[in-house]
Amino acid sequence: MEWKNLYRGMIMGVTDLIPGVSGGTMAVVLGIYDRLLEAISGFFSKEWKRHLGFLVPLGIGVVIALLALSRLIDYLLKEYFEPTQFFFIGLIIGVIPFLIRHSEAKRYFTTRHIIALIIAAVLVASMAFIKTDTSAEPIESLTILSAIGLFLSGWLASMAMLLPGISGSFILLLLGVYSTAIRALSTLDLPFIAVIGAGVVVGFIISSKGIRYMLSHFHHMTFAVIIGLIIGSIAVVYPGVSGDIATNIISVVTFVAGLLLTLAFGAKSN
Repeated sequence: MEWKNLYRGMIMGVTDLIPGVSGGTMAVVLGIYDRLLEAISGFFSKEWKRHLGFLVPLGIGVVIALLALSRLIDYLLKEYFEPTQFFFIGLIIGVIPFLIRHSEAKRYFTTRHIIALIIAAVLVASMAFIKTDTSAEPIESLTILSAIGLFLSGWLASMAMLLPGISGSFILLLLGVYSTAIRALSTLDLPFIAVIGAGVVVGFIISSKGIRYMLSHFHHMTFAVIIGLIIGSIAVVYPGVSGDIATNIISVVTFVAGLLLTLAFGAKSN
């Protein structure tokens, strides 16, 4: 078992709780994105045993973070919204130099790659202008229709989680079920967790195979799009400038902390 994946899973789990921050981005930051895609898609093949040692500790870490920190993240976003968001902006910006080096962009990117990068960035950044219903009341009883809706929501969110730059939580917000997912996690409502979780598992399987195919057959173009998605996500996460000087100072500190943390992970991955 690769138990160092325990803390990696916890980091990914925390980011998946936050609208605007992608668990896929954190997988890139941690240097395990390619391996993650391989393990998820390979887990449902004849070689599934080979991937257990990687996925089990990672999955445990994600679950621990989701169950233990859902209330903390909710608190930080309510009480310290700007500093929390700037911390993640630092993380996101810090991963861009690593991706440029990893994809050998200076050597292989042509005009069409740059155009694809810009389009991807603009598409994700435009989500910042989409109004989300953060006040939506959580669903408290399961019916056949609500179960189908939550399953599909989990499916779509998990596909977004694996794409760097697109937040699964943000997708849940767009669909109006983010409050339901947070309530289920914080209260350990097992039926709701099971329904949403089943959608997440299906989404992971399908999207991991699709992304791996794109990386295998259109490697540099896929990386161009991924870099664009990550750049565009900065606009989604950006909370604006606070009118309070103390908050702005703390935000600068958290931004620098996130940036240095990512750069350290990137240097370790080289």
